[in-house]
Amino acid sequence: MQFNSDNAAPVHPKVWEAMRAADGLDMGYDGDALSARLDEAMSGVFGVPCAALWVATGTAANCLALASMAPPEGGVVCHREAHIEVDEGGAPGFFLHGAKLMLADGEHAKITPEAMRALIDPIRDDVHQVQPHAVSITQASEYGCVYRPEELRALSALCRERGLGFHVDGARFANAVAFLGCPPREACNGADALSFGFVKNGAMNAEAIVFFDPDKADRIRYRRKRAGHLQSKGRFMAAQILALIEDNLWLHNANNANATARHLASKVPDRLLHPVEANELFVRLSDAERAALREQGFGFHDWGSDAARIVTAWDTRDEHVAALGSALVAL
Repeated sequence: MQFNSDNAAPVHPKVWEAMRAADGLDMGYDGDALSARLDEAMSGVFGVPCAALWVATGTAANCLALASMAPPEGGVVCHREAHIEVDEGGAPGFFLHGAKLMLADGEHAKITPEAMRALIDPIRDDVHQVQPHAVSITQASEYGCVYRPEELRALSALCRERGLGFHVDGARFANAVAFLGCPPREACNGADALSFGFVKNGAMNAEAIVFFDPDKADRIRYRRKRAGHLQSKGRFMAAQILALIEDNLWLHNANNANATARHLASKVPDRLLHPVEANELFVRLSDAERAALREQGFGFHDWGSDAARIVTAWDTRDEHVAALGSALVAL
């Protein structure tokens, strides 16, 4: 009974069907009919003109998006717990040719305008100090907490005031939208680019970089090729994304994952380290308690010396949730 990560969830059957349907002759790379539909389809999701590029990983999506905003001598503001800082193996430095990550603090791994100002206001405007060029936030955050539209508006307003690009790492963007119940554009309000995550939500190996100023995508098409992410059979990447966004399957899957996380959270309210707003729980558990759960067949990640991270997915089975809920209560 695995609650390690939604990365380990299976490919959704409708995604497999779409990939099988994409088999056959068509143009290579991104010249196929399915890839040509992405801009229009994503514009329909967000209600504004968009350009959408597929890539194989969230790391590439984040770093290529940021490469459109920050030069090698510049900096990118992010939370010190951000995925680009903690879990991407130095990829931002590689893709951005040395641009620096500038680390901000904030409760529940969320950045506030005040935290941004505290970080960037002391920076002198001279060649001896790295100048910020972009801000990257994670929606939902690394602790499963969701930025509200008003929080995003405040951050994007500060970015515009300071001339900074605004990027949203949306590895679990679907879960954030499902929690907020708002139009998708409001869940990334003011962003210049979004890394729209699909692998955690039923895709096999396709993520999307969404540019809300389509002109900014042109340069990244060249950078995508240079980075080795222009796959020759791109129609299979596009097919996965289209299968999930058409008929709102992406939101259906996210709602399933969120609902199971909420059910588990209701069993252990006094053990939660962060609010449960998406599909992750961070739960206080001793070594002995974690061992007891593993002996019963539950998989999860240790989180430090006295906690665990429990992640639900689009396909998490009700009987597994009920079993884990009962086991947590029994502790």
